[in-house]
Order: sequence, then structure tokens, then C-alpha cells
Amino acid sequence: MSTNFPIKKRSTMIKSFIGWLELEAKAIHECINNLDEEQIKKALFLIQECVNDKGKLIFTGVGKSGIVARKIAATFSSLGLTSIYLCPLDALHGDIGVVSPVDICFLISNSGETNELVQLLPHFKKRDVALISIVGKNDSILAKNSDCFLLSTVDREVCPLNLAPSASTTVAMAIGDSLAAVSAEIRGVSHEDFAFNHPLGILGKQLNMTVSDLMIPVSELNSLDPTSSFQKLIGSITKDGIGCGYVVNNRNDNHLVGIITDGDLRRALENNNPSNWSKLIASDLMISEPITLDKHMLASEALKLMQQNSKKKSISSIPIVKIENGFKQVIGILRLHDLIKEGIK
Repeated sequence: MSTNFPIKKRSTMIKSFIGWLELEAKAIHECINNLDEEQIKKALFLIQECVNDKGKLIFTGVGKSGIVARKIAATFSSLGLTSIYLCPLDALHGDIGVVSPVDICFLISNSGETNELVQLLPHFKKRDVALISIVGKNDSILAKNSDCFLLSTVDREVCPLNLAPSASTTVAMAIGDSLAAVSAEIRGVSHEDFAFNHPLGILGKQLNMTVSDLMIPVSELNSLDPTSSFQKLIGSITKDGIGCGYVVNNRNDNHLVGIITDGDLRRALENNNPSNWSKLIASDLMISEPITLDKHMLASEALKLMQQNSKKKSISSIPIVKIENGFKQVIGILRLHDLIKEGIK
């Protein structure tokens, strides 16, 4: 299909796109005025009661509302609450056995009259499970038969035909996300709690990966001491190929006394007469008391420190240390390059 639209038509299409986007945003804003505060309070109370009883949050819906139900369940799960999606048809053929009295069932339907959900009502009632409905009509069957309902009414769908579920599903999803956010606030969900449920992916790296996971261990590097010759330190830094060398005091449990970077080498060559180069030793070039990191620091925090620090310039390599007998013992070197390569932000 060709995308070479006339300029006039192209302008009209962009205007239409923005108009539909504004309509969807307006639907969420207007939802605030449609919601009843008492119903919100009751929904939050039921969720917290379910948490205290170690129950599950069960979400169900049909079609697009079913997709919304899955997404809201996923949001609650990521914030530490056991939440599942229950297919209404499967529930009517045995899967309703997963529902227990300490659970909450969320019924999501724009009409509030979805047949498969209506058929489930008496079976939920038999199990004495709390019901919260997210519906577009407050006089619907689902609203009337729920412990509380949250109104997701919209003036129209984001569709030229006003038929495809769009604004209504966006509003329902926003309501679910807001319930999950408030629940997390009430429970005091921390970064550590969130990380526990996100071991992989970019989020997992941001929340779980530490500098010890990315550092180059000292066992793979050559150490220098303060009296190392200029020739030796050039050879050591060149061989390691990480852009720096670390200087330790061998007489005191190898504690860190300095670091020498490629930049320090270049400045030494520029600032000293060639006849004096052979006389230089590591202590003449090294940065004493360099910035260091603890091995348990998050990689994301290390990146911030290496890019924005008191020296007001990026640090390309930084020693990772542990404290032994009051001294910093170097255990590895972390490179800015490796943090960026790993996708840490």
C-alpha cells in the first residue's frame, strides 16, 4: 500500500490522529468525575482484606475486556500480589475450582451484561467470593450483583464507527492500574520487592545487577606497586587492555593506594622531558585515594556515579573494593564501557 499521500490529505490524517488521541486522553480524565469515592474505598478495602487473608486477585472478561483483565492481573502480579486471569468459558467448565472464599474476582465488561460473566455470578456467589466489577453502566447486571463497582463510562469509542472497544478498554485498564498503584503504596512496596519479581530483562538489570557481576576480577589483571617503573606500568596497562592499572601496597594486604589511567600516562609524557621518562615510577603518576565502589552497589547506581561525580567528568574505569582491616582491598575493576554495553541505564 502506497504511503505517498498528497500533502493536503497527509495534514488531515495527522490532525485526525491527534484528535483521536486527545479523545482517548479526555475519556480517562472524564472517568475521574464518573467514579464514586465510596465505591473506590470499598474496592481498596476488599483488596487489602484479600492481601491480609493471603487470597488471590482473579480477573475475568471476554474479548477485548479479557485482554484488559490479563494486563491488570499482570500489573498486580509485578507488584507482588498473586493475581491470575480466569477465562469465563473455562471457568464454567471446571476452572472455577481455582476460586476460594478469600479471593476477589474482578468482572470487566463495558456493557456490564456480558453473558459469560452473568452466567458465572451464581457460581461465584456459592463460593462466597467478593466481586468487584469494572463496567460502563451502573444499572447493569454485573454492577448490581457486585460488592462494589467502578464506572468506566465513555462518551464514545476511538473509532470512526464508534464500535471498536478502545476508549472504554483504556479507561478500564487505567482504573485497574490505579488500584494496583494504590495497593502498592498501602503495602509499602519497595524497589527490592519489585526487583524480586523482575529477575531478567532491562528492568531486572536495573534492579538486580551489581558491580560485582560486571567487574573484571583482579585475578585477570596485573597489579602495580608504588615503586613500579615507568616501563613496567606501560607494559602492565597495555597487557590488561582496560585503560588503567591499579596500584596496591603489597606490604599491607594489597590495599589500594592509587590508580593510573591512560590519560595519566599521556600527561606524564607531555609534562616530562623524554630523558626523565625512565626515572618515573607509579607513585609519580597515580591518582591517590581514587573514587571506589563497593561490590554490592547496583550497576545502575554505579553508572550514575561514573557519569556524574565530584570530579565533574566521566570516569572510564573504577576500582571495586572490599574493606579488610580498615583498608580498601581491590577485588576488581569496573569499566564504563561494560555498563553501557550491558544496557544499564
